[in-house]
Amino acid sequence: MKSSQRIKSIQSRIASSFVMLVLFTALLLIFISYRLSESAVRETAESYTSELINQVNANIQTYITGMKDISLATMNNPNVREYLASSEELQPAELAQLKAKISEYLHSIRVSRKDIASINIFGEGGTFISDRTNAELNPYIEVSEQPWYRQAQENKGQTVISSSHVQPVIKGEYRWVVSLSRELSGITPTQGLGILLIDLNFKVINDMLSKLDLGNRGYVFVIDSQGRIVYHPQQQLLYSNLKTERLEQVLQDKQGGFVVKEDGASRIYSIKDTDFGWKIVGVFYENELVDNKKQMQLSFAVAGLLCLGLGVLFSVVISRNLTRPIKKLQEKMMEVEKGNFDIRVPVGHSREISGLARSFNVMVSKVKELMRQIMVEQEFKRKSELNALQAQINPHFLYNTLDSIIWMAESKKHDEVILMTSALARLFRASLSKGKELIPIATEMEHITNYLKIQQMRYQDKIRYTLDMDPELYSYLTLKVLLQPLVENAIYHGIKNKEGPGTITITGAHEDHMIVFQVMDDGIGMDEAKVETLLTSSGGNQSRNSVGIANVHQRIQLYFGANYGLSYTSEPGAGTCVKLLIPAIHAEERREKEGDMP
Repeated sequence: MKSSQRIKSIQSRIASSFVMLVLFTALLLIFISYRLSESAVRETAESYTSELINQVNANIQTYITGMKDISLATMNNPNVREYLASSEELQPAELAQLKAKISEYLHSIRVSRKDIASINIFGEGGTFISDRTNAELNPYIEVSEQPWYRQAQENKGQTVISSSHVQPVIKGEYRWVVSLSRELSGITPTQGLGILLIDLNFKVINDMLSKLDLGNRGYVFVIDSQGRIVYHPQQQLLYSNLKTERLEQVLQDKQGGFVVKEDGASRIYSIKDTDFGWKIVGVFYENELVDNKKQMQLSFAVAGLLCLGLGVLFSVVISRNLTRPIKKLQEKMMEVEKGNFDIRVPVGHSREISGLARSFNVMVSKVKELMRQIMVEQEFKRKSELNALQAQINPHFLYNTLDSIIWMAESKKHDEVILMTSALARLFRASLSKGKELIPIATEMEHITNYLKIQQMRYQDKIRYTLDMDPELYSYLTLKVLLQPLVENAIYHGIKNKEGPGTITITGAHEDHMIVFQVMDDGIGMDEAKVETLLTSSGGNQSRNSVGIANVHQRIQLYFGANYGLSYTSEPGAGTCVKLLIPAIHAEERREKEGDMP
């Protein structure tokens, strides 16, 4: 009875877990699917709006460019320039004839373009020429005080495009236009002869933009660089403060659009800059993107409930089948807990349990394999630590060597630069070990010899060195780049600060199955407290060289053990001696041993 209750308890837990998993998965999938569908619709709408705005921008750009070309042609018309430049020198009859020609020319341009409301020229002396011979200036308006007039003068011949406004300069006419104006210059660019004004029919822009389809409430509007409205489908409401727009945010936007949330609804702005200072802005409402939002929600809800019902049914069936063999599996696992790794669970007929049994068998069989591999992993970890320490040493050497070459080059010692660079190349070639951690001592000595040559060239008579190495050692192996940090430390902290020249002596000998290197200098030495901190990277003077020495010591002990490494003896004013101990490993014996390894 107790066993039955236990099995039922396991079954109920499995079933409830599956139900919760299916419920969570169904709700998550419903949410993600709905959000992805909504996002896809939004992205499509945004892409459509962006393409629409780009097309509008291209059309307006072409439109304005055409107006600029007309203004340029008018400005370069010889009759116009003659009239403005020589109006005081010509006779009244000649002026009238010339004015008539210019008016006829302007009239021909206007009638050929329905998008042009009027073309007028205002001379500096108060002269006025229009595309219509019967046009008169409004006596109540001072032309020179109009914004488009002042801006044209300020821009010195550059085209000025205004926002939409009522143009009152012609008597009896009050047209809604966009003005294009520019100063007409004389012989020199600073000599202004007058202002050319082309009023563009606002109806053209209105017709171009009002027919755009951005949903039931979406629209397009245009502002200039000062935030003034050029076009808006509800322009009168804006002027009467019955409607507001995010004009400041549009002017400051650098991302091409933004989203505004108001009263629980999202309004999306898509912005396009023009070459002449206008900003074309498309506005559409997010809640109009998914017009069948409720249908989508209902469809996803029904699909989720159906999946949930099927999941509960399958959960009950699966949990019932799982509880039969699960007891046997539990018993086998208890034996494994006791340390019996030779146990095997028979694979049953149930797909889930058979998979679990196979996984269990694989797990047990791999435990021994993992235990065997732990030594290999530890070895890999140790090598990684060595590589990390090596990476800290190499930059110090390269920095100092390049510093020497730079010093030679600055002194224009070209031959010495060539010699030093050649030594550097040989030094790096000697330091290459094709990924091997151990190299012949002969290679290490070649490396340190090139390094000393470079430093001696740098310090000239300041440094002398001697190498006293037993030739028998050349057939033994050592870790690469061991001596160079020690010599570098002797130079920078021993001899460099000494008055007069100094000598570095490097010796090597074979003693009691060990290789003993010594690097001695007759520099300024150091006190006992300093010596005690040299082999710890956290103590003493944290210079680049002391850190390199600590790394050398750590590398030796990581690779060969705690019985090997560095030891220092030094006295202030009497120089320093560092002893380096490594095991004697013969290259040939090492090669034979590696050849016997499987």
